[in-house]
Amino acid sequence: MENYSIIMIIDEKDLRVLEELKQNSKRTTQQLAKKLNIPITTIHNRIKKMEKQGLIKGYTVMLDHKKLDKPILSYILVTAVSMLPTGKKILQEDVAQSIKKLPVVEEVSIMTGGTDILIKARLKDVDELNDFLIKKLRRIDGVDKTQTMIVLSSV
Repeated sequence: MENYSIIMIIDEKDLRVLEELKQNSKRTTQQLAKKLNIPITTIHNRIKKMEKQGLIKGYTVMLDHKKLDKPILSYILVTAVSMLPTGKKILQEDVAQSIKKLPVVEEVSIMTGGTDILIKARLKDVDELNDFLIKKLRRIDGVDKTQTMIVLSSV
């Protein structure tokens, strides 16, 4: 059976609703209706339709990482190997799954280009980052090289 992607048709009202939800997904349909000047039942039906179609996959919380004692955001580029020194083959997806299990890791993306995997990690301080890189990440089978970037600020 072949997979076909479904192209969803969304209009300007849908886009406006989505934009408001991106800003604050906790807004009620009543608040959205008032702000967008669209009837509440229309807002409700459009949101339900976009959820059913999979356009809206879920809702999330934005955290203050400083208050959670995880102020260091880093992006780590990983070059993976497909053959371990033992001769065993290892898939890039398996390396990514192993990385994803580490507690400080927020996201793992498999990439094209000179880097195989991109990691987004949040840590307490540089010492925790160092420990993560040396004692955890670089010990995962398939991880060859890493390059770490620390975020100074985000806008």
